Amino acid sequence: MIRVFFNKIILSLFFFNALSGQDISLVRKDLRFLTSKKCFGRGYVKHGQERAAGYLINSFRKLGLQSPGLQDYSQKLIMSVNTFPNKMKVLVDGKKCAPGKDFLIENTSCSVKGKFFLDKKDSVTYLGKKTTGTQTALVVSLKKKLTWSVAREQGNLTEIQFDSKLFKKNPKCIDVDIEAVMIDSFAVKNICGYLPGTTQPDSFIFFSAHYDHLGGMGKKTFFPGANDNASGVSMLLSLARYFKLHPQRYSIVFVLFCGEEAGLIGSRYFVDHSPIAISSIKFLVNLDLLGTGDEGITVVNATEFTDAFQCLKKINEEKKFLPQIKSRGKAANSDHYWFSELGVPCFFIYTLGGIKAYHDVYDVYHTLPLTRFSETQALLIEFIQKISQ
Repeated sequence: MIRVFFNKIILSLFFFNALSGQDISLVRKDLRFLTSKKCFGRGYVKHGQERAAGYLINSFRKLGLQSPGLQDYSQKLIMSVNTFPNKMKVLVDGKKCAPGKDFLIENTSCSVKGKFFLDKKDSVTYLGKKTTGTQTALVVSLKKKLTWSVAREQGNLTEIQFDSKLFKKNPKCIDVDIEAVMIDSFAVKNICGYLPGTTQPDSFIFFSAHYDHLGGMGKKTFFPGANDNASGVSMLLSLARYFKLHPQRYSIVFVLFCGEEAGLIGSRYFVDHSPIAISSIKFLVNLDLLGTGDEGITVVNATEFTDAFQCLKKINEEKKFLPQIKSRGKAANSDHYWFSELGVPCFFIYTLGGIKAYHDVYDVYHTLPLTRFSETQALLIEFIQKISQ
């Protein structure tokens, strides 16, 4: 019995080590490009998302994926977005502050320029006024962690969020020159390709990940989005390389969504205009935040699809890929959600432990550990093979 147990562990180690040896250099290559300055946060300034999409389309093409009735794997759509592409000058009491590190501009903010006196409203909020008694034109707030997001509209006020550790005493005045540009019609695209099944090509297993991130703030500062979600995109490409060499009974679809950070825009559009019948999807695995894994993974929708979750757990118990698999219920926190709402069996899987960077300038390539990347990939492969039997 002990010999059988250790044989299983050895076979599992050979399996994911083989994956690691064959593919990890390509994974790191994908990660480096997607988090590079060239992609500038895969957002809405400096052609960042467009360059990322071009790289991914070319990757699909090199893999020989088939397109499900889409031109060049692309499903095009239009969205609105508030951007901060140019001027980003902020001085507090004469001291220059760095975007991303010292401060963030709240994502619905409008353009603002001038010198403002700061009136303390409460322990974490200051109102900026050009002269005493004039209407507030600027709000300064203090945050324990600077966390950014994407807005699809622009408001009538500018809020600057500072790292609370920056100020040792109450700030007195602030000098700003910030340019906000509202884009009502920004062209984005979902990217989709597939590998045909060997015996049931009209039944589909989906792997999905969002390739967009937050873009940039000003001319130099951008949000690399290594864990969120260059890691999930790199996992999807790695799985595509594996299944290209190991065809499955069902067709395997690989879809990369735009607009996730702006409110699951791309995935909502996809389910409303799907090139593949939603009813033919046997299972979907959505991949996000896969760069760590020291403490295992969490599975969203585990309580919704209990048989599939027990299958996943059983594989892990036998092969010892990950230290734990945590169960979580239904949540509208990533691109799986719209599929789940239509009754598609699906999981959203993310890794636990390791780095804490999230929606900030510190989520970078060189600190992404990929601790259990190969083990997670091996688990996913065995899971798909099991549920496809």
